[in-house]
Amino acid sequence: MSLAALHPRLLAWFALGLLALQLSACALQPSDGDPADRHRQAAALIRATYDAALPELPASKRRHYAQRLYRLTGEPRYLAENHDYMARLQARLESEVATLAVPGRTEALARESVDGYPRRTEKQRARAAMLADWGEIAYARGLLFRLVQAHYHGILEEISGHERALDYLGELPWEAFLTDPEVLRVYAAQVANQVHYLHQLGVVDLRAEVEAAFRRRYPPERVEGLDNREYRNWLYGLTHFVIAASRYYQQRVDAEAHAWVLAAFESDPERILREATEDIQAEVALSFLLARQEEHPLVERVRDALVAALDRESDMIPSPAVSTDPALGEHRNVLAIMVLGWQGRLHPGPCFDGGPPPGR
Repeated sequence: MSLAALHPRLLAWFALGLLALQLSACALQPSDGDPADRHRQAAALIRATYDAALPELPASKRRHYAQRLYRLTGEPRYLAENHDYMARLQARLESEVATLAVPGRTEALARESVDGYPRRTEKQRARAAMLADWGEIAYARGLLFRLVQAHYHGILEEISGHERALDYLGELPWEAFLTDPEVLRVYAAQVANQVHYLHQLGVVDLRAEVEAAFRRRYPPERVEGLDNREYRNWLYGLTHFVIAASRYYQQRVDAEAHAWVLAAFESDPERILREATEDIQAEVALSFLLARQEEHPLVERVRDALVAALDRESDMIPSPAVSTDPALGEHRNVLAIMVLGWQGRLHPGPCFDGGPPPGR
């Protein structure tokens, strides 16, 4: 088959693959030149690698990547993947919402959610055990995510019966779940997400209660003695109080309202750089960027650390186990692109009606 006969979309990704090769031919010199230039070059290298790999990534990774790159850049090239995701999301929610009234259905879905939860790592096993104690919330957390995604993309009102799903969420014991110390111990980032999702959908506003519970669970004197696993849970949870408030990179956040989070990062930057994964380091930097603190010294230090972690054979940041599988590394690498290639402007949605995500 000739190149001219290929689908135009495949031709575009072919061109991006050539760009990745061209960028790889340029040596990145971490110790020379303007730091900002090194950061932008590293972002371009990683982005070219992932733009070229995007058609081959699993659907969930394509959604994650294209959603963030659109919100960072506003470039039309990412609209097709976002549109495909919205079509899949709408079809799933239409079917899902229609079954909520079936007796026993949500209970069965909760059991399936717990039974199907991965248990490969100790962290996963702890979360599966925790969710097993919370009945239908094991299922409802996924429904909550899908509904807020529909809201972000401006299609929530188009889903027949979506009010029934919001009412269902309102019947569940979210305050008890989201403020429970054991839940916070193993699920902090998801707690931060879910409390903001519930507020953004107009279900219930528990932000003050959850922030207070998180700070009770992790006073400064306790944080100092946390082992590495729980330290990362605490740090990851902090970042998501900011990121979820930004509607996942659609708007800036109030720095004063999140001063307690930023102060926690400032309390021990050396430990962040020493013990946190590249994913978490990037989200720490993004928290400052979302709060309009682009010049904070920790942002520069994280950028330098991400450049140092870049593998020049694969033009991506490998996993702690030195894996360079693009699918397995998508999360850390898209975050690195965002931190290193930050442009200072965010793009909501995308909403194909041209307007912002509607409120409830």
